Formats: sequence, C-alpha cells, structure tokens
Amino acid sequence: MKQIWHNARFREQMAGYLFILPNFAGYVIFVLIPIIFSLYLVFVDWEYLKGFSGLHWVGLDNFLALPDDPKFLKSLKNNAVFTLVSVPASMVIGLLLAVVLNKYVYFRNTLRTLIFLPYVSSLVAVSVIWSILYNSRTGPINQLLRSFGVENPPGWLASPSSALFAIIIMSVWVTIGYAMVIYLAGLQGISKDLYEAADIDGASKLRQLMQITIPMLTPTTFLITITLIIWSFQIFGPVAVMTQGGPLDSTMVLSYHIYLLAFRFYKMGYAAAVSWVLFAIIFLITMIQWQGQKRWQQHF
Repeated sequence: MKQIWHNARFREQMAGYLFILPNFAGYVIFVLIPIIFSLYLVFVDWEYLKGFSGLHWVGLDNFLALPDDPKFLKSLKNNAVFTLVSVPASMVIGLLLAVVLNKYVYFRNTLRTLIFLPYVSSLVAVSVIWSILYNSRTGPINQLLRSFGVENPPGWLASPSSALFAIIIMSVWVTIGYAMVIYLAGLQGISKDLYEAADIDGASKLRQLMQITIPMLTPTTFLITITLIIWSFQIFGPVAVMTQGGPLDSTMVLSYHIYLLAFRFYKMGYAAAVSWVLFAIIFLITMIQWQGQKRWQQHF
C-alpha cells in the first residue's frame, strides 16, 4: 500500500514538472541564458559578424570607457530628466483623475476607458500619431497655436530645446491611464467611514485628500512609482519612431544608445556594459525606494 502511494505521488509530481517544463524551458532559453551571456559580453569586444571567433577579452575596458563617452553621459542625463519630469506628472494627474472618477460623475466608465486606452494601445502607433501632431509646419498643435496668435510656435521634435519635453508630454499622456487605474483600485480599499467621520468633523475635501486619501494610498503610490521609473528608464519605442535620438542627441536615452551600439556600430561588448549599467541604476533606485517605503508608511 505504501509503495502504491509513493508511486502515485511520484507520478503526480512528474505531471506537475511536465506542465511547467515548456514555460521553464522558454525562460531558460530566452531569458536566463541571454542574461548570463550578456554578462560575459561585458568583458569582451565582440564583432559578432565574425561569429564566436570575433570574441576578444578586454577585461574592464568597456566599463572604463563609459566616463569618456559623451553619448553615454548625454543619454544618462536625458534619462534622468525624463524620469524626474514624467513620473511625478503621471502620478499626480493619475491620482487626480482617479479621485474625480471614483465619484458619481456622468459617463465615468466611458471616461475611464478612454483615459486608459492609450496605455494598452501600440506604442509605435501612438508615437506615429504624436509625430503627426507635433509636425512644426502642418501639425494640428502648431496650427492651433497660430490660430491663437502665436507667431513662432515651438519646433517640438525638430528643436533640441523642446524635443525631449515633447516626448515627455506624450509619455505622460500614455501612462496617466495606468496610474489612474491602479489608484482607482487603491481607493476602493479605503473605508468610507473615514470620510464620513471627516465630514462630521467639518474637514474640507482638500483636507480629506491630504490627510486620508494620500496616506492610505502609500502602498499604491510605491507600486506606481517603481513601475513608472522602470518604464521611463526603458523608454525606447517613442525615441526610435519620433526622433531616433536627435536632434543633436537631445532625446538620446540609454536604451536607444544600447540599440545603436549593438546593431548599428556592432560594439556588442560595450553595449552590454551600458545595459548592465542601466540595470544597476534601476536596481539601485528600486532598492532605495523599497527601503524607504517603511519610512513613508511610518511618516504618514
């Protein structure tokens, strides 16, 4: 009887392993092995058109070259500006929209869908549409500005001074839907008794927002902050479609710089070094926020 039970348990375990095998194999082949190989590439100079015979060990030279690379420094700066502007803007607008649409307003379900739609749409298609909107001569945005009497409207994507902020505006438009939906989910978990007690005490709506809503949404804010920072540092599609890093590298970001290094200039080892620096930055920011989350909750 014991032998039969062991055999049945063994078959059950094997069945479970067989069920997860396809997914696990895909993870190993398409995720784990490339990650390990990219870590090896950091220490080599690889002309991959020559195959594995083009591998040459260079040690830490790829990392040592980073401080002298103006494009890398420019990409790092642009990524920092992009993150510092787009993430807070998306979160603040998303929170305000969530608070408004959490109440009984007309067509709130339709409005929620319309606001969230850009986030689930093709980022390439959205980038193409915004490229048309930003056209300095025939674009609807500048035509509207001219109709209001603006003689010299911005060049948007054609100007180094405005190209990055033009992409930031588009990025905020895309991500506010995500922030709104997550905040809406967080608002559903706040007890209405707190607001009723605040109404009895005579607290204004603004005071309720600052003293009840925002503190109770601290875990939600932490989640949105982490995901949006990761998204902002990995921004690639809009840059590739709208500006290709220009003009004058004003929209060059780390992910697009990595793409150019690897697939246009064939510097695969150096590209791997930049990609691991990008990973280290995202990991460090995430760990800092993770450690700071407890202080946020204690403070509120």
